[in-house]
Amino acid sequence: MHEHRVAHALRARGWTVHPCGQGTYPEVVREALRRTRSALRQFPDLIAARAGEIVTIDAKDRMPSTDTNRYSISTSTVNAGLQFTAVHAPTPLYYVFGDLKVLTPAEVLHYTEHALRHSSGAYHLVSTCHAHSFDNVFGPADARAA
Repeated sequence: MHEHRVAHALRARGWTVHPCGQGTYPEVVREALRRTRSALRQFPDLIAARAGEIVTIDAKDRMPSTDTNRYSISTSTVNAGLQFTAVHAPTPLYYVFGDLKVLTPAEVLHYTEHALRHSSGAYHLVSTCHAHSFDNVFGPADARAA
């Protein structure tokens, strides 16, 4: 599971990580959320802290596209992420993709403002070249922690 891989990578960098969001809810709650348009469906998967700093993570697996070198992020995910970021400022929300590259909701919106959009308008397509490396965002792995 991608969330576990991200949590392990964060712990290797000295972060204390705890799950949150849909993955922590009982099946009855997850099923009810699937039937709504609530922003709770888009709640981050992980919360992490290190040296007084706190971050939230939304793990996005099965990305990028192997054909186009773009990430495809749903508009509802980006909108919920922007709202989450505004409500919980200054705590950042990071999308960590399957290749362990990182973007924020604001960056997704910025990089797609003048870019090719999915024909349905339901997705933001972001070139993978805009993403940050995991180490640049969360620090390098500590050899002692690995």
